[in-house]
Amino acid sequence: MRLPHGLSFAIGTLSVFPVRVERVDREVAGQAMALAPVVGLALGLVAGLPLFLPGPPPLGAALAVGLLAVLSRGLHLDGLADLADGLGSGKPAAQALDIMKKSDIGPFGVMTLVLTLVVQVAAAAGAGYAALVTACVAGRLALTWACRTGVPAARPDGLGATVAGTVRRPAPVLVTLAALLGAAAGGLTPASEGAGLGLAGTIVLPLGLLAGLAAALLLLGHARRRLGGITGDVLGALVEAATATTLAVCAILG
Repeated sequence: MRLPHGLSFAIGTLSVFPVRVERVDREVAGQAMALAPVVGLALGLVAGLPLFLPGPPPLGAALAVGLLAVLSRGLHLDGLADLADGLGSGKPAAQALDIMKKSDIGPFGVMTLVLTLVVQVAAAAGAGYAALVTACVAGRLALTWACRTGVPAARPDGLGATVAGTVRRPAPVLVTLAALLGAAAGGLTPASEGAGLGLAGTIVLPLGLLAGLAAALLLLGHARRRLGGITGDVLGALVEAATATTLAVCAILG
């Protein structure tokens, strides 16, 4: 079955799911970034399955977070580490961008990766399946906002240049409203009740999503000030920041 170009680009860019991407241009890129939360939903539904395995919850959470990394090719974690090294260097934008392009990982990247993964695993163990799915949606919703009109690219080439400024208003707002409604509905599912959220999940999950998006937007603002715009690494870091924050808030409030 032939998928719409935007959806194919979103799936092919954000996951390991095999699709044929036949067209790549800024119009398609804008459609793809607006549909990114849909890919996040699919990733979360699959990646969260280990949470239902018998055994200690931290084990299932570790497997779920690991599976999510595999399903996204580890690209977002790589971007998080690269951005941490670039921003942590304290260098001017041009030099920081050069540091981010290097294939190795520095101390800031290692520390950020370890902390983020520990938070994600610990929070997922307590928050449960519905929260992990919501967190995956929140992570990709951050991409919709980061690629909206008015957000420039930090480099003239690369993924950031392809998708920067391609999502037109009011798409980010409409997609966010849809995500919030979906999160509220997720709070009524048996998976949410199994995590101890019950009807409170209709409030906790949307609040977690909003907190994750807010954290990503704060990081986006800092990256824009330091680097001048977005890159593929910045986008990956936003995904992981929003995912971790959403899980943490759901675990705390739940």
